[in-house]
Amino acid sequence: MRTPAALRRLVTGKPVELDGQTLDSDMAMILRLEKMAGLPRVESLPLPAGRAALKQRALLVTGEHPIGESRDLIVPGADGSELPARLYTPRGMHGSRPLLMFIHGGGYSYGDIDMYDGACRYLAERSGIRVLSISYRLAPEHRFPAGLDDCFAAYTWTQEHASTLGIGGSGRIAVGGDSAGGTLATGICRLAREAGVAQPALQVLIYPGTDASQRLPSHQLFGEGFWLTRGFMDRCEALYVDPSVQLTDPRLSPLQARDLSGLASAYVVTAGFDPLRDEGEAYADRLAEHRGEVEKRRHPGLIHGFLNMVGASGSARAAVDEIADRLRRL
Repeated sequence: MRTPAALRRLVTGKPVELDGQTLDSDMAMILRLEKMAGLPRVESLPLPAGRAALKQRALLVTGEHPIGESRDLIVPGADGSELPARLYTPRGMHGSRPLLMFIHGGGYSYGDIDMYDGACRYLAERSGIRVLSISYRLAPEHRFPAGLDDCFAAYTWTQEHASTLGIGGSGRIAVGGDSAGGTLATGICRLAREAGVAQPALQVLIYPGTDASQRLPSHQLFGEGFWLTRGFMDRCEALYVDPSVQLTDPRLSPLQARDLSGLASAYVVTAGFDPLRDEGEAYADRLAEHRGEVEKRRHPGLIHGFLNMVGASGSARAAVDEIADRLRRL
């Protein structure tokens, strides 16, 4: 049941306006309730507790969503690793259909397929296509580039098993993810180009991180108070990246890549109140400069993480419905 508008205003106070945008009332309510609960910052917790806390917070706002079928799989990763995966088939789907290989976010150090179960169910049902949610090895147990290597191995496996997954052909596989998962999706496209492997049908980049080497204006504008914080990003970078690694490495910072030609068509989604907003949009612009087919969509009132808020926010649902509509056109 939606909270009455008068009560929402009482709880959230005056609308937040910043950079010519107004924070959506659903987002304001979620942020205010989190503050009222006095929850500790995830980055301040020991890593196991932080992982559990982030998952719990996501599950509180994701909601439960029916699905035709979900099936757990094991997909081979890099270096002999085994990756838990989950295949979602929407209700009433028969015959071969395209597939989205989805990569979860969490700063390369947090998150798993369970944390994104509700979001993937929602995407599959709304888009009418199968979704294969992939895990990857997390840092600091497995630092850069282990996660990317796992995701590329999972992509090639998915291509090789297209018929058994009900896709009907390797050319009908999209890759996508949110936040760090979006960054990993960009890496899959570049590695595929370098290896001579077929490009995905589409790369779906939901508020991706695209430049770890610099801080664009949105980092300063929205780095505190809007879910994703500078402190969390700094902690994730320290966990994931060895100090000997250059942050301009395109596998970490795809915006820094010299050549972005020959990559899959892209659907790039950003949130107005997100520290990663500017770099996501800059990456979309650079893809277009390199003659890529790009659709760019900003949701000005939303915050980072809205993919996992479909159970608590009509505005988040509307934004994710747009992503599902794009997937339906594959």
